[in-house]
Amino acid sequence: MSLNTLSLSLQFGGLADAAAHRAALPRHGVSRWIRHALQSDAEITVRIVDAEEGQTLNRDYRGKDYATNVLTFDYTQAPFVTADLVLCAPVVAQEAKDSNKTLQAHYAHLLIHATLHAQGYDHETSERDALEMETLEILLLGALGYDNPY
Repeated sequence: MSLNTLSLSLQFGGLADAAAHRAALPRHGVSRWIRHALQSDAEITVRIVDAEEGQTLNRDYRGKDYATNVLTFDYTQAPFVTADLVLCAPVVAQEAKDSNKTLQAHYAHLLIHATLHAQGYDHETSERDALEMETLEILLLGALGYDNPY
């Protein structure tokens, strides 16, 4: 299987506990997870943010005034994917803890999830679309050595 080309920018905002998140997100791992989910070449920025920045972005762009785990800003899908993937570190950490997953496993899942969104997949359009997206996530994560996240 040939993986697609990825130009990756990995950014960490002002996090109180940045070391744990940096450790869970080694650049080579982030690149591998995203490339595994890509169906074409891409230029993607991954930004890890604190709760305040996460809440501001969710409120300003989705009209939802709370910090969410991941936001996908997709600019182009074909023939080249360009997107920003924003993950809220405290939300991701709490979700990982609540579901008894490692922080790294949860980040891998959310980055694959967001990469699929960047390519047009949408789990909120119908039950069938949700099932298709979840099935693909399970298969991709399994191929990378991670357990079913659902």
